[in-house]
Amino acid sequence: MKHKDKSLQSTFLSASEAERGFAVNLMEHLVVPTFVLDTECRVMIWNHACERLTGIAAADMIGTSDHWRGFYNVQRPCLADLIALGRTNEVDSFYPEHGAVTEPRYGLYAENWCVMPHQGARLYLAIDAGPIYDRDGKLIAVVETLRDMTLQKLAQAALQELANHDGLTGIANRRSFDETLKLEWRRTMRDLQPLSLLMVDVDHFKKYNDTYGHIAGDECLKRVASTMANQMQRASDVVARYGGEEFAVILPNSTIDGANVVAERVRSAIEELKLTFAGSDFGNVTVSIGAASITPTPLIDSWQLISTADAALYDAKNAGRNRIASMQVEPLTLATHN
Repeated sequence: MKHKDKSLQSTFLSASEAERGFAVNLMEHLVVPTFVLDTECRVMIWNHACERLTGIAAADMIGTSDHWRGFYNVQRPCLADLIALGRTNEVDSFYPEHGAVTEPRYGLYAENWCVMPHQGARLYLAIDAGPIYDRDGKLIAVVETLRDMTLQKLAQAALQELANHDGLTGIANRRSFDETLKLEWRRTMRDLQPLSLLMVDVDHFKKYNDTYGHIAGDECLKRVASTMANQMQRASDVVARYGGEEFAVILPNSTIDGANVVAERVRSAIEELKLTFAGSDFGNVTVSIGAASITPTPLIDSWQLISTADAALYDAKNAGRNRIASMQVEPLTLATHN
């Protein structure tokens, strides 16, 4: 305990022995996981709650700069380190979720997934780190407290998943489609990249529903949705249920030629499912696809891409269904046929 006594003595130099002992005892027995670093990032206090959270005893931490080992597999600064080292401007690099850093002398707040190597469990921790100054305003230590927010984070993620995904098919829903299209519109406009959209409609779906019933109709939509999703070869491509038996595919950084290639993969894959209209003249379930592409500019809005893809879909249906029609949106004019 020599390292500990020496560190605490320098931290609480201006306090009486009784006050110093009370402060140390209070920190050590707080139910909130807490550790304290000196200005050279050496551990001064590693309380009992922090021992339970990390699985590392205080005796193995006091006087060392190994506190990161309680939370990560590779060395990186904790929030308290950034304050102690005067590197609060780097908080973005290590903590994507954090509070304002305009007044770091009042402390920092962040949230982060930690791998917790000694516990074998990945935890989402809410972190507060605050500086301690002496009477002359000189930094003498930094206190970091932690709260396990894993259950709340997982519950939030589950709710977000429900909010953004279609309950029947499991792919993105209309709300998610709208949000994604807005984001990709802004990004491709900034990067001067093309953005393409497919509107996909299940041919004669009402007849299929009437023939086999709603349960079979739902199963048909699920098969179509999963087949479409399986045809996407890039993580950035988004398949969404647009409404009813209509689907949409957002293809960032894709020209009209690239969109047509994806559309043909989707069309042929669904035809190969061989979902048959038994006893009818329709044969297998098929889809009609309208493809549109544009390089976004501030002069137009994403609705023009949607309306152009809808117009192409209308052309595909009028031409006999189970086919693709495509249009290129010209930024300063009405859409023209490709």
